[in-house]
Amino acid sequence: MILLVFMSSVLILFATLFQYNNQSEDYNLRRLLRKENQVKSHLNFIFENSKETSTIFNEGVLKSLNSIADIHKVNFSIYDLEGKPIFFSYVNYDEYDKLIYLKKNIIEEISNSENFRIIMQNPEERGLFLSTFSYIYDNSNKPFAILYFPYFEDISFSQMELNSFLNTLYKIYLFLFALAILVAFFMSRYISLPLEKIKQKIDQTGLLKTNKKISLKNASKEIFGLVNSYNNLVDVLDKSKEKLAKSEREQAWQEMAKQVAHEIKNPLTPMRLSIQSFQEDFDSNESNNKKKVNEFSKILIDQIDVMSKVANSFSDFATMPKTKRENIDIIMITSTAVDIFEKNIISFNHPEKKIICFIDRTQWIRVITNLIQNAIQSVPKNKKPEIIVDIKDFVNHVKVIISDNGSGIKIGDKNKIFEPKFTTKSGGMGLGLGIVKNILNSFNADITFESNKRLGTNFIIKLKK
Repeated sequence: MILLVFMSSVLILFATLFQYNNQSEDYNLRRLLRKENQVKSHLNFIFENSKETSTIFNEGVLKSLNSIADIHKVNFSIYDLEGKPIFFSYVNYDEYDKLIYLKKNIIEEISNSENFRIIMQNPEERGLFLSTFSYIYDNSNKPFAILYFPYFEDISFSQMELNSFLNTLYKIYLFLFALAILVAFFMSRYISLPLEKIKQKIDQTGLLKTNKKISLKNASKEIFGLVNSYNNLVDVLDKSKEKLAKSEREQAWQEMAKQVAHEIKNPLTPMRLSIQSFQEDFDSNESNNKKKVNEFSKILIDQIDVMSKVANSFSDFATMPKTKRENIDIIMITSTAVDIFEKNIISFNHPEKKIICFIDRTQWIRVITNLIQNAIQSVPKNKKPEIIVDIKDFVNHVKVIISDNGSGIKIGDKNKIFEPKFTTKSGGMGLGLGIVKNILNSFNADITFESNKRLGTNFIIKLKK
């Protein structure tokens, strides 16, 4: 809008100047011709009683010509048809001999022109001025002289009018420009505030977030259309989110059921084989039957214990105990977890001062012991484990880094390291890191890792104070 007002003001300014110049040129040309005709009429009145053109410019006539210049307040010159100077109203008669003859090309232009008149623009110090060359006719309507009539424009009054008009136009457009700025400001606020609100809502919109609809008042029709489209999108997104959540739950339970079935099936196979073998080998008359029964019972009990561990592990993952968070010294509670393991394989580094965090004591010990146990198990059997637990204090958070010298995590396994069913060990259900992730999520903490095949793995916990 502001640009439109500015461009229109510039265009009107140029149009005004162009129109003024055209009108000024037209006015001055008409005024020139009118003055010329007045002078010619006066000249004809003086020359009408003269019969011989050779004696027409006598001393009395020359005085009359001077009076014409004074009466009309103009200057003019008269040449004969050959271009010789005859009369100059602005030059003394004694100096006529010094005057220059009229150029032949001007004489030819006059004779060849349609009305036997030419109009010329002549440069001078203050600008261009108009002048005419035309014939003076005798009583027989034959040309006997050439009239040179210069016209100097008096632009002072018209220039004053133009300046006054431009000054008024300037004030009007200054007011319009200020008004346009004011209107544009309120229009932009009227438009931008709803758009800013829509932008904020869109930024907050996500498949895993609680999406709220937009409610606006006093917005334009176009903005309301945009808001309605967004609100419809929120409805569609919520439905999609419900379907996705349902699908993920079903898929998770399917995967969990497969994992449980797989883990239970592992001990069932040796149990079946043991029972079949026991049936084939058992003889009630043998003396060592008691020993065979004991061995058979031990095998069954071991496999039942494995199944019990499987059930307990999945139960722990599915139903995490309620957290009892409190302000605890993270160094002290981590030291308690580290002391469970052999001291010759673990180094514990930490600041001297206390670092207080809002966590659950039991769950934190569970996290540390699980990560240390994984770190120890990642080291090959032919290599001594070197585990480092390092606590670093920052302004708003604490970092707990657990490093090992194991064989690292394969590139293909990095994206699924925290999945419940993932494991790289031959035994176990792969629920340890999944449980760790769930516990840390309840603390609003993050866990990441860095792994190198030669240097081992670093698990990094970032915990808010």
